[in-house]
Amino acid sequence: MSRRPGNLETLLLSIELLKRIPRQRQVTAVELHRQLADIGMQRELRTIQRQLDQLSQHFEIERDERSKPYGYRWKALAQGLSLPLLGEHESLLLALAEQHLRNLLPASLLSSMEGFFTQARVNLGPAAGARRERDWLSKVRVVSSSQPLLAPRLQPGVFEQVSNALYGNRWLQLDYVNAAGTRRQADFMPLGLAQQGPCLYLVGRFRGFDNERSLALHRIRSATASTLTFERPADFELQRYDSDGRFGFGEGRRITLSFEISRPAGQHLLETPLSTDQQVEVLPDGHLHLVATVIDTERLTWWLRGFGDEVRQIVRTPCETPVP
Repeated sequence: MSRRPGNLETLLLSIELLKRIPRQRQVTAVELHRQLADIGMQRELRTIQRQLDQLSQHFEIERDERSKPYGYRWKALAQGLSLPLLGEHESLLLALAEQHLRNLLPASLLSSMEGFFTQARVNLGPAAGARRERDWLSKVRVVSSSQPLLAPRLQPGVFEQVSNALYGNRWLQLDYVNAAGTRRQADFMPLGLAQQGPCLYLVGRFRGFDNERSLALHRIRSATASTLTFERPADFELQRYDSDGRFGFGEGRRITLSFEISRPAGQHLLETPLSTDQQVEVLPDGHLHLVATVIDTERLTWWLRGFGDEVRQIVRTPCETPVP
């Protein structure tokens, strides 16, 4: 016979359930059961179902009984779970975090924060008094340094499975198609997640290999987080992986880059150097001669080609000097 939860346990369970009930879609008891398990809150499915039934009677929660499993969501005009400790400044911080960190948070954590995000939006809404904080959202923006592109579509459930496996150091079972159209089904050890422009990339190792690969999330047809965990390799650092130019399609080869560029096209390089050891010489014809230690990547090649005839005399020399 299972032990009935005490009052404190029931209260904590109710709070966690209320935080996870969405507004725009329905959620089932099975989904909530899985979300709670991801954060270490183990409860029987029947207990969650019983608690949801109770909550739907006392809160503005809509229960869809047209088919099983039942779906739950907040009613259209419901205020949701009230979080009185969330002030105007905290609401602004959470609103910005939701805008810019949504793709870099594990799905389970993002789900647990949904109640806070909802309350932050309410606190910054037209009916609230946080005028300056609400206006701030229209005063700041992260802009692209290249041609803006629409984000590719991800297959349903892929991000949730990938981020949860990454968060819990669990193996992933992937069905993946690379850029050449080759399809592969394999076990993958997720080690890092990076956003590059509109795309998300998963860094990790295929089972049986000790080298890292970057997989575009939009090319993953399906992903399933295994219950099997792994020991994270001590020799892997996502920051070093990035510093070695791997996201720029390079292999970490350091070079001394030398080139000449017209003053109008290269003016920004005087303000935003390629490296801390960059040297610049103004030539008699007004062109700039630059020398810098960088990582040799395909992205560097594309960047140089983007200047067209404004760049000349490009020389790449292998070196052993560390990139500053």
